[in-house]
Amino acid sequence: MDISYRIRGFQASPIRRLSPYAIEAKKRGIKVYHLNIGQPDIKTPVEAINAIRNYPRDIIAYGESDGDIELREAVARYYGTFGADIQARDVLITNGGSEALLFMFMTLCDPGDEVIVPEPYYTNVHSFARMANVNIVPVTSLLERNFALPPLKEIEEKITSKTRAILLCSPNNPTGHIYSPQELEVILKMCLKKDIFLVVDEVYREFCYDGKRFTSVMTYKEYSDRVICVDSFSKRFSMCGARVGALVSKNQDVIRETLKLSQARLCPPAVEQAAALAAFTAPPEYITGVISEYEQRRNTLVKALRSIPGVRCSSPNGAFYLVAKLPVEDAEDFALFMLREFDLNGETVMLAPAEGFYESKDLGRDQVRIAYVLKSEDLEKACTCLKEGLAVYREKRGLSLL
Repeated sequence: MDISYRIRGFQASPIRRLSPYAIEAKKRGIKVYHLNIGQPDIKTPVEAINAIRNYPRDIIAYGESDGDIELREAVARYYGTFGADIQARDVLITNGGSEALLFMFMTLCDPGDEVIVPEPYYTNVHSFARMANVNIVPVTSLLERNFALPPLKEIEEKITSKTRAILLCSPNNPTGHIYSPQELEVILKMCLKKDIFLVVDEVYREFCYDGKRFTSVMTYKEYSDRVICVDSFSKRFSMCGARVGALVSKNQDVIRETLKLSQARLCPPAVEQAAALAAFTAPPEYITGVISEYEQRRNTLVKALRSIPGVRCSSPNGAFYLVAKLPVEDAEDFALFMLREFDLNGETVMLAPAEGFYESKDLGRDQVRIAYVLKSEDLEKACTCLKEGLAVYREKRGLSLL
């Protein structure tokens, strides 16, 4: 029997597909520093944990398909804190930001339609588009330009009669770039001119560094009919396993039609929604402390990476990722080497090869995405492993000394 053509076209996750090798390394007694996945080690707010422990109902029952009204109202109030005029009716609670992205593709696009995305981009977007039979059209942002938005001309040239939307992520996964108000306005004007949607994944909204101020696409009232925001509780409150997100739009046609998909999967998770609602009651110091911690980790990582011969990286303004260029021809081969063949005093590093974050063929082969979700001390140890591993790898592969 044959497996579907659709699933054969999916790629395995570059973030997770090397996990079996990490498991084998651990069985050999090797400590693995996981820089491959955005799983924070920051504790979830105690308010959210207590809401789960003290869930008050005798039955974990079906809820409303668009999410609990208390949570949607809380999300709307939260958006008001940064100047966005959002009502509960503008919010659909989803099973993580991932479902919001999938719903967006299925609501806006017919099979064969196109969505333009700056690359490198969050790798699972490719899978969500594939599920909806939508084509990703990439425009390439460059490490040399700190992954800023590609020139408007390059983006406009990609727009065809099949284009339904432009998808951005700000602060960006995997690059850490934050789109400026000027970049957003330029794109919004083009979307208005071309009569297409702008979708912005703002999951990492809080994580801005160096005094950088974040501007939400939801604050541009004059463009609100063509704007969709994807959001999540996963990173903001270190609740990745809870799978609670949101799709937010002032366009009620989008909300009404997307609700059909929400009804088909019945409802978001009940207990986790209670935890998400409680997370909003965490004191402001929770978020400010997290931001300060990640900025310190970013500084530690960038300094350590730039001290390694042949390694180049940007200094991201937001999120908790960066893309680094390594002095290797094949970053995946190097990542496998680090897990299968190398350790430094019983320690090694797991990386996410960046080729899977690009749509264009052969880009990112010598790059990796690194998540700085470990404490600074561990990041320094991981970079020491990386430095020594690169030296051994280059010698084994017959590459010249740096």
